[in-house]
Amino acid sequence: MKKLHIETYGCQMNVADSEVVASILSPHYSITDSLHEADLILLNTCSVRDNAEQRIRKRLRELAALKKKNKHLLVGLLGCMAERIKEQLLEEEKTLDFIAGPDAYRSLPELIDKASVGTVSFNVHLSEEETYDDIDPVRYDSNGVSAFISIMRGCNNFCSYCVVPYTRGRERSREPNTIIAEAQNLFKKGFKEVTLLGQNVNSYCWKEAEKNIDFADLTEQIARISPLLRVRYATSHPKDISDKLLFVMAKYPNVCHYIHLPVQAGSNEMLKKMNRIYTREYYLERIKRIKEILPDCAISTDIIAGFCGETEQNHQDTLSLMKKVGYEYAFMFKYSVREGTKAAEKFEDDISEELKIKRLEEIIALQQQLSLESNKRDIGKTVTVLVEGVSKRSDQHLFGRNSQNKVCVFPRQHYKVGDYVEVKISRCTAGTLMA
Repeated sequence: MKKLHIETYGCQMNVADSEVVASILSPHYSITDSLHEADLILLNTCSVRDNAEQRIRKRLRELAALKKKNKHLLVGLLGCMAERIKEQLLEEEKTLDFIAGPDAYRSLPELIDKASVGTVSFNVHLSEEETYDDIDPVRYDSNGVSAFISIMRGCNNFCSYCVVPYTRGRERSREPNTIIAEAQNLFKKGFKEVTLLGQNVNSYCWKEAEKNIDFADLTEQIARISPLLRVRYATSHPKDISDKLLFVMAKYPNVCHYIHLPVQAGSNEMLKKMNRIYTREYYLERIKRIKEILPDCAISTDIIAGFCGETEQNHQDTLSLMKKVGYEYAFMFKYSVREGTKAAEKFEDDISEELKIKRLEEIIALQQQLSLESNKRDIGKTVTVLVEGVSKRSDQHLFGRNSQNKVCVFPRQHYKVGDYVEVKISRCTAGTLMA
């Protein structure tokens, strides 16, 4: 059997997609970690930010040397970057043999066959129906404890800075029984945690006859599989997160008390420009409701520094919102223009690189402070941790995450990967709890 090497860049959705790709190609290819063993190398790409695309171009240049040594090696590009600039990539990156967009993975065997006889081709057709719900993903790079389940694809929100609706198409949800069956199968195989994935999981919706299943219903059904199966989800859009979902999270202890709720900016002026569909006031009301229903819930976010026209007051509004919420963690980036988005068409990228960096550094510094303060409040608490592996710093320590998605490191003793362990927090850094 031939050997396949997959490199995944970007979000959790891409990890789930790579597992689907591995399944589709499994009749002919087995996975290898070694580039030098590989007959086929696939790069599963992200196109949300410019630096992600630059990393891929650099990687393709590195792989060119490998192709010179192995004339039979094929290199393919998958995912959002493939969808966004397919012809340009094939013209500029001679290392590439074929390209497949996020909805075209079933055509990979055909694309590979063409490439093997020297025909460079691509398929970036966007589907209104494809969810890959009949494919059992190959968990080739798993710790055997945690797994991703893609519950929907695409996005309908059209945030002005974002390429996702153009690279992944419109929202469509998977049939719920296939999702539940996948979760049940994972639990039978020994997995203890599933993360339900979608660009906006809160808008999950399945209608069948008079039956209408929303995300809260789906989460509850998966939580009922077993109290020993933890349930997480990502990502939530603030406009859709419901009290109904929060009450499901409060009802089932195995639904983790952690919500990733991207805000992107703290001023109404920027939120409107970004087409985020909510106001600062509405967002803070949702935060208040989360804390009322789930007092111990950890909240993380995404923040963009230096969006088009951002004033110093807009920036200060973001900092003040961060302080009001008290985020446990944040993914923080400076704005980069993405061709084809509304922001690229309508707004001037008028914030200097130096100012973007300065504002981003201020956001990062504040978040470090907030993360440390949050972790300090956990000192002395006893929490339940699901063991995920051995600590990188010491093989005498294990690590895992608690319900709030915080990483805990503690002495190994007789525990093993996959165990639930009660630990007492003794000290912390901004990023880790020591127990």
